[in-house]
Amino acid sequence: MAAHGGRMQALHEHGQSVWLDYIRRGILGNGELAQMIEDYDLRGVTSNPSIFEQAIGQGSDYDAAFHELAAGGADAVAAFDSVALQDIRDAADLFRPVFDRAGGHDGFISMEVSPTLADDTQGTVEEARRLWKALDRPNVMIKIPGTDAGIPAVEQAIADGINVNITLLFSLANYEKVMEAYLAGLEKRAAAGQPLGHVASVASFFVSRVDNSVDAKLEEIIKGAADEGTKAKARGLLGKAAIANAKLAYERFQQVFSGERWEKLAAEGARVQRPLWASTSTKNPAYRDVIYVEELVGPDTVNTIPLATIKAFAEHGVATRTVDQDVDQAHAQMATLKELGIDLDEVTRELQIDGVKKFAKSFEDMMAVVGQKLERVAATK
Repeated sequence: MAAHGGRMQALHEHGQSVWLDYIRRGILGNGELAQMIEDYDLRGVTSNPSIFEQAIGQGSDYDAAFHELAAGGADAVAAFDSVALQDIRDAADLFRPVFDRAGGHDGFISMEVSPTLADDTQGTVEEARRLWKALDRPNVMIKIPGTDAGIPAVEQAIADGINVNITLLFSLANYEKVMEAYLAGLEKRAAAGQPLGHVASVASFFVSRVDNSVDAKLEEIIKGAADEGTKAKARGLLGKAAIANAKLAYERFQQVFSGERWEKLAAEGARVQRPLWASTSTKNPAYRDVIYVEELVGPDTVNTIPLATIKAFAEHGVATRTVDQDVDQAHAQMATLKELGIDLDEVTRELQIDGVKKFAKSFEDMMAVVGQKLERVAATK
């Protein structure tokens, strides 16, 4: 491993897996991703509609594939499906040695069901089954949003034996439902006499976006409060809500994946559903560029990180166990937010709704780009 990978290895020694939050065809075929796996000890990759929109819309990585697809008469939906499935298969094959060495604990590649299905339980189940069958790799995960419609789809997918990455989680209440869906899905499999050991899942908690929203509300309080005490409380919480929220989620994870119910499933080979920290690049330049990595390190966690933040952490990050430290302070910070009139449940609900809309918009924009590329290459045949 390259020397700068030492800090990444330290994260793994604390029980955290680093996944790359990025994919495009060029890095799969030219050895770049393979080199990153070695340099940064990467353990997986996540994709989403926004990532694919950027990958397909920028550059010429997919032009050759679109030429062939256009010649075959593929429309935009079929063309995207073809190139995305192939990218995920190729990435899964690159990470298969990681998966095998980890005994099925790591080495996963995630692909998301269409965000247009976020409010359609049965449509999500059917799409998850289709993608799982089409990808045909043990080290892929199907991403399902943690919406009201998505959660029962998670339970069914787990019961089917499909690896699931539950995405767009922001609130503790939502996270409770996600963990329950995972456990219930495993219990259905066990009752049906199906094996549990190969089923893997992560619950993706989006982090930095919470600070973006809460900080905006705190700034309003600082600007409008009449007394210095209120202003001081608000200032003291800037940049704190996201990490506190994630630490409380981890606290609940530890509670749920212990005790009699979990131990019964674990005895049959079940794996814990690891918390995954997503949206961990720093959006506010006033904050340390690796804050959402450094403050959430601990056992049985995943951090999916953009390449720029991975490089920053490899250069100057500090890897110490932090995710279960100062939890009492996190509770106190949440209490102070409530005292200041900030309803975190409402904030996180709006963030999830907005997240679904953004992914749907990226998906629509990507389909428009794919359609345009198909028309262009068809015209040049």
